[in-house]
Amino acid sequence: MNFRTLSLKTIYVNSFRVFLISCLLWYLFCLYIPPGHGSVSSDIPFPPGSGIRKLAADLKAGGVIRSSLHFVLLTRLRGNAHQLKAGEYRFSDDMTPDLILKKIVSGEVVYRKFTLPEGYSMFQAAELLEQKGYFKRDTFLKKCRDKSLLQRLGVMEASAEGYLYPATYNLSREGGEEQLLEQMIGQFNKEFPSVLDDGGSSRFSRHDIVTLASVIEKEAISADEKPLISSVFHNRLRIGMPLQSDPTAVYGIRAFTGRVSKADIKRRSPYNTYLNKGLPPGPIGNPGRDAIQAAMNPAKTDFLYFVARQDGTHQFSQNLTDHNRAVVRYLKKRHKSAM
Repeated sequence: MNFRTLSLKTIYVNSFRVFLISCLLWYLFCLYIPPGHGSVSSDIPFPPGSGIRKLAADLKAGGVIRSSLHFVLLTRLRGNAHQLKAGEYRFSDDMTPDLILKKIVSGEVVYRKFTLPEGYSMFQAAELLEQKGYFKRDTFLKKCRDKSLLQRLGVMEASAEGYLYPATYNLSREGGEEQLLEQMIGQFNKEFPSVLDDGGSSRFSRHDIVTLASVIEKEAISADEKPLISSVFHNRLRIGMPLQSDPTAVYGIRAFTGRVSKADIKRRSPYNTYLNKGLPPGPIGNPGRDAIQAAMNPAKTDFLYFVARQDGTHQFSQNLTDHNRAVVRYLKKRHKSAM
């Protein structure tokens, strides 16, 4: 072997070493040094059945990684290629590929928040979801009446009304109406037994309790008054007196806003407790824990009537004479203040 051959071999070896070192440095640079400082944020979808190469290309196009090839190699070297969770993810350019990969493996998807206020009906929930751009009103209501879905979730009634527990829920971007109903009814199924554990006895079935609680929820403004309002309804039910609850007269027609008309009171509806004795055939909204507790544990009173004051509370009365005086007093105040 002459000097020239040895020299060329040395050059090739050194060049290959430089190449390997350069590749290693680039790998480490891409792994530990993010491409930016947080000024770029991208929502990257990873649909079920999508491949790692497509994901890497989307991450590169979103500006949150430097090299799609490097991300593919990282995923395969870590053995995570078959552990990636489908969904939509939010990344920024101050995240390393290692952190991005960990988020996808753990399934830290982007969530949409939805809060159902206490007392809202399924119709109001559907309208709120449509306003947020999550679901169409009619498609959500259709799911609320899906008997096979409801039975699977433990609701044997005609609709999910009353069983959509008021709370805040996280809904994945990929999740549909069914996923949300599973969460809401699932939360009801957790909360209702715990209310029973808190004490209280009732001759009513679960459905009757939820129905009465929904009426209490619609009538009450102050949580402290829910047991008092419950006592009025219990007393009326005991003597066979119609509940005459305003919110029941407009259920299924429009949202209750605090007042009803004479036409509302005379409207033929199985829910209208001015025309029908006893409880409505089902809930008129979705009650919270306090209302359910009040339905099972009414205050011990002789009250048969109540009328709203202007301060968010009610005036309770034992007889019609006292009630009529309260109506004149507080309704006159309301009319004068409106003039």
